[in-house]
Amino acid sequence: MATYLSPGVFVEETEGGSRPVEGVATAVAAFVGFAEQGPLNEPVRITNWSQFAKNFGDFQEDSYLAHSVYGYFANGGGTCYVVRVGGQSAGGDAVEGSASVSAAPAQVLGGFRVAALPAAAGRDLSVDVQRKPADPKAKRAAGATSAADKAKAASKDGDDGAPDTAAGDLFTFAVKVDGTTAETFDVSADKASPVYVVTQVKERSKFVTVDEARTTGAALALPDSTTLALPAEPAAAGVATQDVVGRYVGKVNDRSGLSGLEAIDDVTMVVAPDLMAAYERGAVSREQVKAIQLAMINHCENMANRMAILDPLPDMGPSEVYEWRQNEAGFDSKYAALYYPWVQVADPVSGKGFLMPPSGHVAGLWARNDEARGVHKAPANEVVRGALDLGVQVTKGEQEQLNPAGVNCIRSFPGRGIRVWGARTLSSDPAWRYLNVRRLFNYLEESVYLGSQWVVFEPNDERLWATVRRNITAFLTNEWRSGALFGSTPEEAFYVKCDAETNPPEVIDAGQIICEIGVAPVKPAEFVVFRIAQDSASGSSGE
Repeated sequence: MATYLSPGVFVEETEGGSRPVEGVATAVAAFVGFAEQGPLNEPVRITNWSQFAKNFGDFQEDSYLAHSVYGYFANGGGTCYVVRVGGQSAGGDAVEGSASVSAAPAQVLGGFRVAALPAAAGRDLSVDVQRKPADPKAKRAAGATSAADKAKAASKDGDDGAPDTAAGDLFTFAVKVDGTTAETFDVSADKASPVYVVTQVKERSKFVTVDEARTTGAALALPDSTTLALPAEPAAAGVATQDVVGRYVGKVNDRSGLSGLEAIDDVTMVVAPDLMAAYERGAVSREQVKAIQLAMINHCENMANRMAILDPLPDMGPSEVYEWRQNEAGFDSKYAALYYPWVQVADPVSGKGFLMPPSGHVAGLWARNDEARGVHKAPANEVVRGALDLGVQVTKGEQEQLNPAGVNCIRSFPGRGIRVWGARTLSSDPAWRYLNVRRLFNYLEESVYLGSQWVVFEPNDERLWATVRRNITAFLTNEWRSGALFGSTPEEAFYVKCDAETNPPEVIDAGQIICEIGVAPVKPAEFVVFRIAQDSASGSSGE
């Protein structure tokens, strides 16, 4: 207290009696996967799709990470964190650099370089290039000195659909896998051509990539006829598989993988869509998928403020996913949820539809639900934005088997679109059966924790107890008014007890303050039953 030695007016600032508890963010996702660029094992905060593309690159054919983040933002997601645990190849051969070119050795093809992609690992791969024979129409166009002149010459014969390059400058580019022709493209060495070999092969081939061989000083030309054998990386096996698992799980000492997310307190959802891409490429087995998903669950349980959104394995039928959930994987956790089936979306680059894991879209839906209604509302009966179709059309009978097992189905309804039609955790405990109950408690616990930091080292007396009671009661009253707690009055919805009974002398002597809080969460109306009876009594009012 200040000491006053001379008469006068003095103004002092004092702390107010109330320190409100503020609600924390409830929908911040963390994506763990493979990308073509970006920092390794360093959680990067992302707030929009353009920021993701700038940091981690664009869409990749052999990766679901970019598509999942895109679906997250499309469904209403806001802030998220992205942890890159390696390059595009889950086998680990592109970890330190860009994944746009495989780490397999490149071979010179005229003025170009051609190399195998990770999808060709362990395969017998070759490229066959043949010049296409010229035709009379092409001979007249061959004398043109520019693409525009060639098109003008060709148009004299009424050809308005051929490429703006002479047929004699076209080549057949065939990719052979294990001795069988798997892909065939018509290409040109002319950069002005719409079938330029670099762009055609990069956009369409699943097995090889082509780049300009600038370092050789050779002209951009293709040989008239050649067959080129391409060395490919060995197929992912035991060591590579263990490497993928290690990257996802990470190490506490260097804050890598999932362990790196322990330092990010505001994460509430953990998603790993590229785990399914690694499985499709053969980089991980079913047992390894289970191990990584279990590591996700363990991480969420240890942090106790976030949930894991799990994907099923690809091409699973309803009975297979039930068997996976109940027997093979056998997860039992209130901090995890499983969604089925995969969703079909359109590739923003090519416009083609393809199936992908639903976890990224579901995470965005959770965020949209929290923003519109609140974390207490079950994130179900909501449209999955961007979903064109489903990998499997789940029937009502099939969901009657999956729903009690904790598998949240995504279903298509005529006139109502594709919707999430389940809101259960993977817990066998009925008290934690519903997602919104677990997420509500995560929200309340984290809010009280952060809003009560000022209490540490305060004098542990009745004034402190009263202040704690007042602050938490005010916070829970607001939650009750928003519909998060069950009860017609605040007294029915919750209680806060912090007094001499919860804080006897031995507790005070131990330097502790104990506050008991009880809440009655609202639970979703999962089964809506209308009982309709035939009433033959005339003039009955029904009362």
